[in-house]
Amino acid sequence: MAKERARARGKAGAASDPARRASDRGKYGRLSRERVLTVALELVDREGLSTLSMRRLGAELGVEAMALYRYAAGKDALLDGLVEALYLELEERLSEDSGTPTAAEDAWRSELHRIARATYDVCLAHPQAVPLLATRMLAVPLARRPLAVLRDHERVLALLREAGFDQARAASAFRAFTAWLLGYVSVELRPMVDNPEETDPAFRMGLHRLSPQELPTLRETASALAEHGGPEGLTAGLDALLDRFARE
Repeated sequence: MAKERARARGKAGAASDPARRASDRGKYGRLSRERVLTVALELVDREGLSTLSMRRLGAELGVEAMALYRYAAGKDALLDGLVEALYLELEERLSEDSGTPTAAEDAWRSELHRIARATYDVCLAHPQAVPLLATRMLAVPLARRPLAVLRDHERVLALLREAGFDQARAASAFRAFTAWLLGYVSVELRPMVDNPEETDPAFRMGLHRLSPQELPTLRETASALAEHGGPEGLTAGLDALLDRFARE
């Protein structure tokens, strides 16, 4: 009798939990969190963030949308998972490239440059997902961020403390480093071309849409703004920032 009640409870639980009923064996085989996030990132890379939904991702994986709730509790959790995937890729890049040995007194600065460049490369590889690095960090408290994100915070802060920065100065430098890095990437990825089919640079940029009376300086500088600063610009700005904190 007790066994029958247990079986009945199990059936009732399965009936009340659609995610438990939905098969997680799709066209890539049985799902895993890593597989779900990898395909989600590939989908965003290809079609943009606006297309991402549990239903669309399920179709991409060849499973019912409900099967995905085993790996992400909802759309917000899936977006946080994409941030996690970006930072895991950052960790992978850093582990593959250990950098060039430098003098002990400059090691912390060299390592921050290496982290910044690796982050820049990850962002340029996944430009459609980059907005999440700002929007999800605004929505998720520190302690609830993915572990890969927290390990990045720890990595940067530890370098600053090892360089002799006290707690307050390390916190200030960490904020400045993060703001410069993510801000620089956001400016690099900002769309500037109005009509890609145009061969004339002015019309390609859409400068005819900018009022020469109201926006003379912007119109004059727009072509220069459209040029990417690249890693060199990232490095120059980071050095200026670190020089400021190193002098304190």
